[in-house]
Amino acid sequence: MSSTCQAAVFSLNLCFKQYTSVSLLYQFSEANSMGCMFSTMGEFSSSPTETFMALLNRHLLQLMAAVSVIALLAFYVHVFQTCSENQTTEHTRKQKLGVIPSVSPPPPPGPCTCPAGSMLLKGKLPQDKFEEIAKRRVKEMQQHKARTTSVLSSLLIAPPNSPLQYPIQGVHVQPLTPTPVPGLGLQAETKGNYKVSLSVSKGVFTANNTPEGVGVKGNGEKTLTIESASLESLNNVLAQISYTSTVYHIHTGDLASFQFEDQEAIFPITIRQLHVPVLYDMGTEISSHVTVATKTFLRYDQLRVLLNSIHRFYGNMKVVIADDSFEPKKVTGENILQYIMPPAQGWFAGRNLAVSQVTTKYFLWVDDDFLFTENTKIEKLVEIMEAVPELDVLGGAVTGNQFYFTLHYEEGDEMEGGCLSRKSKGRFHQLPGYPQCIMANGVVNFFLARTAAVQKVGFDPKLQRVAHSEFFMDGLGSLMVASCNHVSIGHQPRASNTSATYKKFRHPPTSDTAFKLQLHFFKNHLKCVHYG
Repeated sequence: MSSTCQAAVFSLNLCFKQYTSVSLLYQFSEANSMGCMFSTMGEFSSSPTETFMALLNRHLLQLMAAVSVIALLAFYVHVFQTCSENQTTEHTRKQKLGVIPSVSPPPPPGPCTCPAGSMLLKGKLPQDKFEEIAKRRVKEMQQHKARTTSVLSSLLIAPPNSPLQYPIQGVHVQPLTPTPVPGLGLQAETKGNYKVSLSVSKGVFTANNTPEGVGVKGNGEKTLTIESASLESLNNVLAQISYTSTVYHIHTGDLASFQFEDQEAIFPITIRQLHVPVLYDMGTEISSHVTVATKTFLRYDQLRVLLNSIHRFYGNMKVVIADDSFEPKKVTGENILQYIMPPAQGWFAGRNLAVSQVTTKYFLWVDDDFLFTENTKIEKLVEIMEAVPELDVLGGAVTGNQFYFTLHYEEGDEMEGGCLSRKSKGRFHQLPGYPQCIMANGVVNFFLARTAAVQKVGFDPKLQRVAHSEFFMDGLGSLMVASCNHVSIGHQPRASNTSATYKKFRHPPTSDTAFKLQLHFFKNHLKCVHYG
């Protein structure tokens, strides 16, 4: 009921109380007047003036009572008409606008704000080609959203005090496969007839049980209507409704509308092809759990020191090496796999190659100038990863120091792009149950990772030398990352005899950084990047 009708009803009750008070006063006055006119002996007991006043008061009260009755009736008619019109108007408005329930897609993001000190990426692109590049980026972003969003992200607002019973989540169906919809029901007051309807856009509903006395219309169609004089029979039909998608899609969704009179409920149906699990037989030895992976370039002396330290503590562990040196040298040894690449392909191309050859559940990434020590306890990292299966990457410390960071990303609008900032030493909170570990978005080059999870994100081979954080940027929202301080690896002393060729590639020109920023603009749809 609207606030106007509520106020009117309140006034109506007040008038009724006033009328009741006048009526009681009149009755009391009537009795008092008669008492004044007649004594208990039947004789006059008052003067003529008093008798006249008593009669006058009685007539005035009669007049007040009559006026109250007329006003009460008039006000009642007004309230009835007003509230009826309001209810009809409100009902029509809700039917037209679909106010109950509210269903709307998430609002498009507005422009994001670049933190102070950010690099604006627009200025890093050739200005004569900017418009063409920006148009291509908009098209790619639209296709990305088409692949990654669905109606399941729509905002749904449940109606208050609804007689409809329905599942609010958890309805999962396989494409083109009839699946029961649990939990449908109607809890309504006693009526002469009940009528409900169900409708979807990407599938059909089927009533699998139609007892006598129940009318079903649209069976096997997008809109299904059920009608019955028996609430129990209608609920029996609703309990055996199934949904079948009509278009094959491996991961999408549908929104089902469930209606009774002016009440409507919306609930999501997830359409998803089941995944075939990919499991790893861990075995019993640490060497069957983990593979060490590294990339080398013109640093064979450091690589041999690393390999010797690995075999000292983990003699049976396999090591995968990606080598893009100009003149590759054969690296021999037990459990060593060396993969030769074209020269100077870069950091991320080598990572991709090395990780692609890992056959264990986990891999441990190390630089080729690291050094295993007594504190390099891979088992401790595996223990945490096994206990917390949601984790994807678990970093350690290098020479006792932790390096980790957080990333903050705002999507921004479609034209300008998003804003991304990196905060060194940024952290979220402790990893529950492991006070020596913290949650973050990125870690140092010494980490244990789930092979399958990292392979899905991958390392962009376009980034040859200026790259590390970029892997975790690409994995933001896909990889759960933590860092621990109780497992550490050493670092070899910096070599003084490195070749001029290595130094040239070790310290790339500014053009490499400019290219990376241009890549962020298009590939990551960014307006600005801030490193803090």
